[in-house]
Amino acid sequence: MRDRLYLLENQFDDPDLPGRSFYCRDCITLNGILTAFPERGKDLEIIRVAHPRPREAVIEAIGPDNQWLPVLVFGDRSGGEYADGEYRGTMFVSDMPRLLHALHVRHNFPEAHP
Repeated sequence: MRDRLYLLENQFDDPDLPGRSFYCRDCITLNGILTAFPERGKDLEIIRVAHPRPREAVIEAIGPDNQWLPVLVFGDRSGGEYADGEYRGTMFVSDMPRLLHALHVRHNFPEAHP
């Protein structure tokens, strides 16, 4: 199984804040990286998820308590050293600096400048 990167849709409404539109800062950053280096994301499965909860696709992958996005779900156990979470044997990372590092190491994206 390939690594899966779950992102919120680019623009969304929040029913708790009516009349306004939003984007997720970290998801937009990752969209920019994917767009800038399309050849490096070929081995990633990108899954865009609507903002409202429950986020069924995420729940199926990493459980109901782990719906924060973005999240990189590792397709195998070899991502364990980058993971900050596990659900039923599936490792994942949602901390943005760790996620960016995992994309660099596992998928050859450039490194984020310190």
